[in-house]
Amino acid sequence: MEFQHISILLSECLDSLNIRPDGIYVDATLGGAGHSLHIAQRLTAGGRLIALDRDDMALENAKDRLADVMDRVTLVKSDFRNLDTALASCGVDQVDGVLFDLGVSSPQLDIAERGFSYMQDARLDMRMDQQQQLSAYEVVNQWDRAELRRILQEYGEERYAPQIAAAIDRARQQQPIETTVQLADIIRSAMPPAARREKQHPAKRSFQAIRIAVNDELMAVQEAMDRAIDALAPGGRLAVITFHSLEDRIVKTAFRKAAQGCTCPKDFPVCVCGKTAKVKLVARKPMLPSMQEIAQNPRARSAKLRVCEKLSDH
Repeated sequence: MEFQHISILLSECLDSLNIRPDGIYVDATLGGAGHSLHIAQRLTAGGRLIALDRDDMALENAKDRLADVMDRVTLVKSDFRNLDTALASCGVDQVDGVLFDLGVSSPQLDIAERGFSYMQDARLDMRMDQQQQLSAYEVVNQWDRAELRRILQEYGEERYAPQIAAAIDRARQQQPIETTVQLADIIRSAMPPAARREKQHPAKRSFQAIRIAVNDELMAVQEAMDRAIDALAPGGRLAVITFHSLEDRIVKTAFRKAAQGCTCPKDFPVCVCGKTAKVKLVARKPMLPSMQEIAQNPRARSAKLRVCEKLSDH
């Protein structure tokens, strides 16, 4: 099935990367290949785009979507947390820019059988890499109640996590929870009537939490930020789009840490810690989508773009 995808904050990303026609760039989250296509179109034959994804469907789709620019593109199946290994496999040690568009892609949500969406009935899955063993089915049916409660609270910021975890536990003792709609109904039934009437779907936060757990997304982001910064050549840019507060907090913290120099007390006459800043923040606050973009693509509503630039090596 063809990926249908609208690239979010596209012009802001392209401008932020400061793309040089002969540079080397990484799209660490290939997805529907929209960002990759526009980056590659700005490159000449001397430039190169390395595009990563752990989703085989995304990689296959990209061969068609990027057909006209494949002379400048290298597709790599890889979790972006292994960015350093992926670049080494391409014979690259430094790059001029890296882009991350975090979270689940529109095609993964829209293709019912992938089991990401609470709006379409399918077997519980939610795996970005369909070769991995752990799926949403195992998380929902086999993880203990306390662990379910923890991920719902931490990853979904779900205020009714105890009640939902208890409801899931009761239901699976009767029979396995097989499908997305089954799970969504159990979640809804565990919430008070007022919560069910909120604008946001009652299952949204819980599905987010389970998806993050299945794909170990937050730890992957944390590891990837350090590796991406290390991979940048002096003057290279790292641009990261996040969609919820947990991701954004990790990215913001990683950028600030990398931008921090000497940590010695101010009354020290000379620096003894030896720490120097690796990057500078291109802007203190994240870039947000315009109202026009949100109107055209409601999924852009919660997007934030943060950008930093690698400083010269000392």
